[in-house]
Amino acid sequence: MFFDINRLRKAEYETQYINGMRPVFNKKALFSDTTEDYVTPAEPEPYSHVMIRFRTAVNNVDRIFLVHGEARHLMMRESKDEYFEYFSCEMELENTEFSYYFIVEAGKLNCFYDTRGVVKEVQPEYQFRIIPGFKTPEWAKGAVMYQIYVDRFYNGDPANDVLTGEYQYIGDKTVKVDDWEKYPAAMGVREFYGGDLQGVLDKMDYLQDLGIDVIYFNPLFVSPSNHKYDIQDYDYIDPHFGRIVSDEGELLSQDQRENRFASRYIDRVTNKANLEASNALFAELVAEAHKRGIRVILDGVFNHCGSFNKWMDRERIYENAEGYEKGAYIEKESPYHSYFKFHNNNAWPYNGSYDGWWGHDTLPKLNYEDSRELYAYILRIAAKWVAPPFNADGWRLDVAADLGYSPETNHRFWKDFRRAVREANPEAIVLAEHYGSPRAWLNGKEWDTVMNYDAFMEPVTWFLTGMQKHSDDFRGDMLGNADNFIGAMKHHMSDFTTPSLQIAMNELSNHDHSRFLTRTNRRVGRTNNLGPQAAKEGINKAVMREAVVMQMTWPGAPTIYYGDEAGVCGFTDPDNRRTYPWGKEDQELIRFHKEMIRIHKACRELLTGSLKIMSGDYNLISYGRFNRQAQTIVVVNNNDHEVSKDLTVWYLGIPKESTMKCLMLTEKDGFSTEEVEYTVSGGKVYLVMPPISAIVLRHENLVPSQKKKKFFSFEE
Repeated sequence: MFFDINRLRKAEYETQYINGMRPVFNKKALFSDTTEDYVTPAEPEPYSHVMIRFRTAVNNVDRIFLVHGEARHLMMRESKDEYFEYFSCEMELENTEFSYYFIVEAGKLNCFYDTRGVVKEVQPEYQFRIIPGFKTPEWAKGAVMYQIYVDRFYNGDPANDVLTGEYQYIGDKTVKVDDWEKYPAAMGVREFYGGDLQGVLDKMDYLQDLGIDVIYFNPLFVSPSNHKYDIQDYDYIDPHFGRIVSDEGELLSQDQRENRFASRYIDRVTNKANLEASNALFAELVAEAHKRGIRVILDGVFNHCGSFNKWMDRERIYENAEGYEKGAYIEKESPYHSYFKFHNNNAWPYNGSYDGWWGHDTLPKLNYEDSRELYAYILRIAAKWVAPPFNADGWRLDVAADLGYSPETNHRFWKDFRRAVREANPEAIVLAEHYGSPRAWLNGKEWDTVMNYDAFMEPVTWFLTGMQKHSDDFRGDMLGNADNFIGAMKHHMSDFTTPSLQIAMNELSNHDHSRFLTRTNRRVGRTNNLGPQAAKEGINKAVMREAVVMQMTWPGAPTIYYGDEAGVCGFTDPDNRRTYPWGKEDQELIRFHKEMIRIHKACRELLTGSLKIMSGDYNLISYGRFNRQAQTIVVVNNNDHEVSKDLTVWYLGIPKESTMKCLMLTEKDGFSTEEVEYTVSGGKVYLVMPPISAIVLRHENLVPSQKKKKFFSFEE
């Protein structure tokens, strides 16, 4: 037999080449972020070393470079498992923000990797960022928060109720609402239902059973409104929320319009016995919450105060009250003159020429630029309420970016504010109400995080309902638009570093916007043109459950607006401030919230793990939350028809041949927590998603028990 030696050598060469050939470049396997698996330590100190990691498929790339500024750092192979290879690079930090991205080289193929994933070109705003020294408390990471609008939660002490005709507020007298179930009036700022701190104490068992970690209170300090965003006295809890032990004086008569004659109100809110008793009740509430493992966050309104405020005293409440200085409205020589900006220096006594926030004379703008005394006073307030005996766990800051007349003042003040808070309570957090990019403020020295409108509430609302968050607009092009959802999330989440993102307040509803359950009916309008009954017409609880699944599985701190869990509806302010429906709750919806809270808290990857958006189609999205120990996937089908999906899951770290447990399945007619097993075959899991449904599946890596080594001694 004749052998062609050249053909044989060629065949051997080709076999060797094929056997040693690298698999096709696998972009799906590429991953990195700034969670604890990929940045060690996760919250490094200034001038320290940090280990940064990047993941690829096994034997799939030639080189990985970490790029910081103009410098390229070659990453070394650190470890591998069955599916993935991990590259690492140790970097030395300074005391400034450290930003970076990756270059991946595989043969002739090169690509970049930043916070968006694999990209063709790098943009600075999407680089990974580490801020040395920026830490947020462990208790806040993924914490389940519960927002309480106190007047509408529960009346535990009728003796402190605001009375009809107790005082004059914005053009008319106060009204005590006796019917707890009454819809709020369109101009309902002077309506009071009687909710108070004793009511919260009375319902503490309910809150604990629900599973929450944090109570966030709308403002509690002395104020004439039911919302209390026009503070009258920052040093004291409002006795109408607290305790009234002295109750002297008279209501306004029918023809009286001036609050200097409201002697009953004046005694209630200026008498130190009432004020101290109310502060003591708040301290008691915080202590009780802490016993139950629940934190408490206060609402800080420091951009403006109210015309009732003791520093201004436009209503002449404090003018003759015992133990109080004259307000800046009363006389020019007031010690509080510099707290405000007056435009007419010849208008005293009773000078109304002061700056009001957005021109409202009921909301005097605070003048930090020209008053060292005011600046110091508010910093003292910041520390006072998070320190003993009150021991609150942090602040939510109202319209925080509007505080001063200049950005320079704002940034300087919030640096000083955060410092004062952390010195008084190192575990306290500072989170802000903010619209637009928060990047400039989330620098590790000012705010810890924000109410997460851009990177949670709005994208979720648009995707699931097509509604604007006030119910002022419906957009069919946004409903079910997965590309918009994914793009918005990637863009806006890049404004956060991981310490901020993990504690971001992820809300579906709050006191400023329509109730999410109402948005599910896709009705455009408000209570003054549609009527309050319309808020509940045509609602879709299945869509609400989808939203709650996303809320409890997305990075951040899921925040429930009181009553959302019980089926409360409502158009935007003031209709969104309806009373909690005690005795008429939607018990099924409450049970659902309990289950989702339980799932959220039981899965570490949902608190601090990585996020990877897996797929997006019309009305259908899927994403994974994962760490090296466990993986959770979420699929949401917002279509009104069944959808089948063959979902690739192995690149989350789920073995290609394995099973996943169903933790939650919600659909049109209800929900189930039956732990059905789903088979993963070839790295994929096959799902049949019912109409208007969401599913949560989990895989947990089983760590094989280590074989115990036996050591022998010569004596044996």
